Amino acid sequence: MNDPLDIDSRQDLPQEWLFLLREYPRDVWLGHGNLGPLTNFWLNRHDGFRNFGNTLISMLRQFREGQIPPERFGGMFAPQLQHFLTELHNHHMIEDHHYFPVFMEAEKRLLPGFELLENDHEVIHHRIETVIGSANELIGQLQEGDRDAIRRASDNYAATSDMLLMGLKRHLADEEDLIVPIILSRGESELGLS
Repeated sequence: MNDPLDIDSRQDLPQEWLFLLREYPRDVWLGHGNLGPLTNFWLNRHDGFRNFGNTLISMLRQFREGQIPPERFGGMFAPQLQHFLTELHNHHMIEDHHYFPVFMEAEKRLLPGFELLENDHEVIHHRIETVIGSANELIGQLQEGDRDAIRRASDNYAATSDMLLMGLKRHLADEEDLIVPIILSRGESELGLS
């Protein structure tokens, strides 16, 4: 039986962790007086990861459908993927070492939620490593030029990438649902964030 809190199984966070979200639902976030510049920046970073993931999916789809030739795809794809994965890794390091401790101290009732988010980061990090391996295989096959091997490698990369991006989207939404309401309830200054 799947763990309902597993990044691939969960549909939402447990209701007992969402008490602040009920007080500060998503539809009040953008106009709220405590939504400061750091929080706006952080939410924009999350949207950027979602958009970048969609761009990589689109690029791979275009390649697989023959709209981008193999000799052009590798040169476009590799630096884009490397940038995305590096930025994502750095973002998680900052959260783990700087921001999560602040939020854990501010709202101790949500400690299990932050432990879950930290576990998500570990899962996502392992998936990043898997994606790097499958991307390297695909790029290697592009250089070899065997169409069947390229197709198999692109299928493998697509599967590993889908796992990463689906888990990432779930994680980002859950992270926002825990963190933004804390900020709205206290303000960035009170939390020592600005």
